[in-house]
Amino acid sequence: MFILARKIPVLNNLPQNGTTGIRKHYYIVNIEHKIKDFFIFFEKQIFLHKFLSFVKVMTLKIETKVDKSLHKIRKKAQQNKK
Repeated sequence: MFILARKIPVLNNLPQNGTTGIRKHYYIVNIEHKIKDFFIFFEKQIFLHKFLSFVKVMTLKIETKVDKSLHKIRKKAQQNKK
C-alpha cells in the first residue's frame, strides 16, 4: 500500500490509452499531419476546384483571342468591300 500510494502521481501522468509515447515524436506527428492534409485536400475537393478554375480561365483566354481575330477578319472584310 505504501509503494502504491507513492506511485499514484506517476501513474496519473501515464497516458490513458496505453501508448508508449513514440507517437509524440516530432517526425511522426509531422508525417501524420501531412497525411491528414493530403486526404483533406481530396475530401474537400480542392483539387477539382483548382482544376475547374484553371479550365475556366483558359477558356476565357481562348475566347478573347478568338474574338480579337474575328474582329480583325471582319475589319479586313469591310476594307476589301470598299
